[in-house]
This record gives sequence, C-alpha cells and structure tokens, in this order.
Amino acid sequence: MTRPHSADVIRMPKRKHARKASQRGPETTDRQRLYELSVQSPEEHIRWFDEFYTAHNGHPARSLKEDFCGTALLSAHWVRERPDNTAIGVDLDLETLDWAREHNVAPLNNDEQSRITLLQANVLDVTEPSVDIVAALNFSYFGFTTRDALRTYFERARASLVPGGLFVCDMFGGWEAQMEEIERTRYDGFTYVWEQKYFDPVSNETEFRIHFKFHGGGGIKDAFVYNWRLWSLPEVTELLHEAGFKTVEIQWEGIDDDTGEGSGEYSLVTKAESAPGWIAFLVATPED
Repeated sequence: MTRPHSADVIRMPKRKHARKASQRGPETTDRQRLYELSVQSPEEHIRWFDEFYTAHNGHPARSLKEDFCGTALLSAHWVRERPDNTAIGVDLDLETLDWAREHNVAPLNNDEQSRITLLQANVLDVTEPSVDIVAALNFSYFGFTTRDALRTYFERARASLVPGGLFVCDMFGGWEAQMEEIERTRYDGFTYVWEQKYFDPVSNETEFRIHFKFHGGGGIKDAFVYNWRLWSLPEVTELLHEAGFKTVEIQWEGIDDDTGEGSGEYSLVTKAESAPGWIAFLVATPED
C-alpha cells in the first residue's frame, strides 16, 4: 500500500498485528473468541470515536448503536468507558447474541449491564432510540449486494441518529481485493487465515472465509463464511449522499515506513494513490 495524499493526520484503530507466535496450541478453541483476538480492537475504536465526535460536537458521544454487532465486544467496552454511556447491539444471529450475553455482557457489573441492550433483529428495523453514533464495522454491510438494498440500509442508519450524530463504517479495497488468494497471520498459539474463495468481476460478488489453524495441530475450517459484494469507495460515498447524508469524509490509513504495513494513522483525503490493498473509514453526517 502506498501513502495517500493527506492532511490532518489523526489516530485511528489499527488492524490487529501478529504477536510473537508460539508453537503450542491456543488458549481457547472457541471460534468467536478467536475472531475477537484476531481482528477486533474495541479500545482503539472507542478512543477514535471520542476524538472525532468531540471535534464535531464539542463533547464525547454517549450513545452507540452497533449494527451487525456479532459478539457485541465493542458495545460491552463502550458501556464500561463512561458511567453514562449506553449501547444497543443489533444482529440477526441468536446463537452469536447468546454467546455475547454469556461472555461479554455477563462479566459487566449491574450498572453496566443496565446500559447495554442486545437485539435479535434486522438492522433495517431498528431506528429507535436515536443515538449519537451508528457504527457498521468489519465490512458487514457488504452483505447488501444491490444499490437499492445498501441505500435503504444507509437511510435507516441516518434515521437512527440524533442531531449532530455520526455514521461510521469501514472499507477495504485495492487490486489484491479482487484476487482469489489466502492471507495468513500468526498469533500466539494459532494462525488466522483469511481466504478469498472467489470473485466475480461482472457482479463484484465475492466469497470470503475465515479459518483458524492451531499451532499444536488441528484447527477450525470455515469458521466464518461471508458472501458479499465488493463495493468501491465512489459507490458507497454516492449511496450515502443519496440516503440523505450531507457530508462524507474518507479517512485513509497510512503506511509505517519501517514495516511497510498499515500504520494505524488515518488522514482525511480527497485523493489517494493506487495501491494493492487499502483500509479506509467513512464518517458521514446528516447535516452540513
């Protein structure tokens, strides 16, 4: 990935980087926990949410709706962050929500538990109560594979926001995102495997799979399977505007000069250089 044209560098959440890997097996073989260890950094997201929301509104956000919340790790961290923070997590999968309640909600104290709500529901159906931030992370909205469907989701996200609220989603792309390949990242006791099974250039429909290989032997094949459309930045930006968002900012990840990997530093851009792979965050506001 090459460095974009940038201004106003701010800190953004890093993708997980591999720790020094051991040859023994992992401490857990639970696929949900392995996913959290591999790709999620809720503390980083919350610090960034605070910085950006405060820049827009003069104070930190208090209420969060985490669409496609999965194990609701972000929501659980959010209610722990401040005594008046509230979170709503929305997901269709009851099994995953039950896991979230057992592993991420139950460890919270009584007050924190009273400020988090997990709903088994379609994200299109939940717009109340209104919140400061709606977050759609880990590219889950790529599951909407037509312009009409994705526009409708963005309209519902906008309807969920209080005045001054922000919609935040992440994206990836680059020419390597159209290649059928396997990427491996070693962690302590296991390797996270991200496989692009196929890509159709006519429809941009694609299938991604996550596998885990245990260093002591064995693993979990097809732990997660995603059938998505690979959306482009212009498409998503245009659809956000069509859905009623007035401003859409693109925060683009820079490159660490020493490692050549993503730096975790994101810059507001209007242009960027072509790259084999890139990560960006979009921040949309309904008002100018």
